[in-house]
Amino acid sequence: MTIPKPLVQLNQLFICISIIFSLIISPWVLLLPISVGILTLVTKQNPIIRAGKIFLSKPAESYPPEDKDQQLFNQWIATICLSVAFLFFLLGQQVLTVVFSLMVFIAALTALLGYCIGCQIRYKLKMWQYKQNNK
Repeated sequence: MTIPKPLVQLNQLFICISIIFSLIISPWVLLLPISVGILTLVTKQNPIIRAGKIFLSKPAESYPPEDKDQQLFNQWIATICLSVAFLFFLLGQQVLTVVFSLMVFIAALTALLGYCIGCQIRYKLKMWQYKQNNK
């Protein structure tokens, strides 16, 4: 199963903008991408991507495809890191809140620019699993 690349980029942009607002306005804004992430992981349907479909100017199949399983893996990483950032906010650890938020921001921004850190992590994990299974 694939997702059109512009919709994946829309989700990445949503994450980046949410993090910027959380750093400028309030860490409570992190609850928005965390909620979207949890909903996505539970239902396997991202509401940002679903809403973005109406803005596609061509049929979805005509855009470069992105692997849905890879996007779910990336969503796990982002949701966990943003949840940890929010937990640190609740514990009064502002520096760690910023660190974990910026890790996700950098990952989403680099993905928007063409390099997927989550893809690299998943590739290394799959290679490790393959080696473990073939010893």
